[in-house]
Amino acid sequence: MKIFFDVLNIYYFPQYLPVFEELNSRGHECRFIVYSKKNDKAKMTEMLENLKIDYVWVYDYNEAKDLYLNEQPNWIFFGNEFPHLDEIHKASKTVQMGHGIGPKPSYYLKSKTPMTVRFMEGDLRLKNIIKMFPNDKFEQVGFSKLDPIYNKTEKGIDLVKVGLDPNKQTLLYAPTFNPTSLGCFPQDWPKEFEDYNILIKVHALTLSRDRYKKEQKLIKQWASYPNVYVAGIDEFSLVPFLVSADVLISEASSTLFEFSALNKPVVICDFYDLKWSYKGIFKYRFEERFGKDSVIYNDLGAHAKSYNNLKEKVKEELSHPSNFEINRKTYTRDHVGPTDGKASIRIVNYIEENM
Repeated sequence: MKIFFDVLNIYYFPQYLPVFEELNSRGHECRFIVYSKKNDKAKMTEMLENLKIDYVWVYDYNEAKDLYLNEQPNWIFFGNEFPHLDEIHKASKTVQMGHGIGPKPSYYLKSKTPMTVRFMEGDLRLKNIIKMFPNDKFEQVGFSKLDPIYNKTEKGIDLVKVGLDPNKQTLLYAPTFNPTSLGCFPQDWPKEFEDYNILIKVHALTLSRDRYKKEQKLIKQWASYPNVYVAGIDEFSLVPFLVSADVLISEASSTLFEFSALNKPVVICDFYDLKWSYKGIFKYRFEERFGKDSVIYNDLGAHAKSYNNLKEKVKEELSHPSNFEINRKTYTRDHVGPTDGKASIRIVNYIEENM
């Protein structure tokens, strides 16, 4: 079969790659269609070459549509909705795979334009989306992004190689894009946490867009501390960082679900900044985007009400990692799904059986 992966954003890669590797091992022809309008072409080209992936650049949706209609692959994987499905479906079947598993309503609403099939993760998510779109096709497979961890093929970050102390416990700070706690952390916070290694993995958009120079300067300051390693923009996958960390700090990232699925503790920041487009008279946009589930995962882990009590919460969770274990298992069943490392196998079996 000829199978294409639609790469609107760089952060789709960790979800796609385990599926690509399974397809590749079975002899299928795979190609990644990458958008230059959304990604840094020079940096992405180097990364794609290193991964030894067959790829084609397109500028936007229209160029992608023309390519798909001309090439007519058997299947196309999408990480989001796509505006030209009526035309695409005349020649190809389509897959929708979400790149994250957070509580945003957009997770569900991207299915309002149905694809041939959407691969789902946890029990509760599947139940909810079937209620919303009863006539569409959904298959529960799990979360392919985590397959390399469950299969133990992902070894994680080499702490010594990046200048950290393997004898220290390791914190992972992974703020999301909006809302973000990034600006609520002081310039010298790594010094206060000098007894720990600190891995920092921020959203790719924060590192790549010029409008966030202030945030980039702050991150650079943190990187100067000897107990800190900051992921570069070319380190697109969070998966190695999940493996190496003992505790996760975040505020609204779907990374909270992913880390909890490894049965490791999380500390949730209840303090964060909103972009101007979500403040004041635009507050309704924030409520629409995050809905009644909010960005606060109430019982998934410990909550730090402000930066001032963050260290206390981190210390408590590392000392008693079983505190929220039962809740983590519930969230994993509901949101992440099977944890046997076979999500990619189930996905590839399905598309082979439904040519």
